[in-house]
Amino acid sequence: MAIDPSSLPDVSGLTIGILGGTGDQGRGLAYRFARAGQRVLIGSRSADRAAQAAGEIAALPGLPAGATVEGAANPDVARGADVVIVAVPWDGHADLVASLREPLAGKIVVDCVNPLGFDKQGPYPLPVPEGSAVQQAAALLPDARVCAAFNHVSAPLLADPEIDRIELDVLICTEDRELVGVVAALAARIPGMRGIYAGRLRNAHQIEAFTANLIAINKRYKAHAGIRVTDL
Repeated sequence: MAIDPSSLPDVSGLTIGILGGTGDQGRGLAYRFARAGQRVLIGSRSADRAAQAAGEIAALPGLPAGATVEGAANPDVARGADVVIVAVPWDGHADLVASLREPLAGKIVVDCVNPLGFDKQGPYPLPVPEGSAVQQAAALLPDARVCAAFNHVSAPLLADPEIDRIELDVLICTEDRELVGVVAALAARIPGMRGIYAGRLRNAHQIEAFTANLIAINKRYKAHAGIRVTDL
């Protein structure tokens, strides 16, 4: 059964907050959503750093007139956004998420963190007691609506203003089926992307871990590989 984009909900009015929005992945996602016309809030431990990053993103080409990109401390972004994307380094994931339990209550939380280690042989997946980064987030945020998505999107592609389309699929794992449509609709705001339901949160481990394979592919072929699911 082919995916019908016309069946997706209208998400154009949602404010997107990005925790870790000053990092490569966070900045890239912020740029793409701002370019699509979403109001974007950049979060950081430092409000000044967040404001600086927001100004730099707002100055990039391709944003529509009146585009809104603002920076603030992570707690303020969590309170002010409708959808909050967690894009922080893995080693700070648990502490940040736990600290934002109250402002994230009732919010849609999209976790795109990949728990990876690196040694002389390259990247490898790290064990997570809860099973995956997103399961850790769900355990720490019992009152939020949590899903995993955007784990396999190349930061350099997101950040390149000369690239109009990013041809890949965004795999979505969640216990909340209503979230699938919302997150798929957000993915579709970026030309070339599709959102695809990939199972419950327990299926997220292999999605996060597969990023190690993609890094190896990118290194070998000097590419920015993503994932495309066939026959949909």
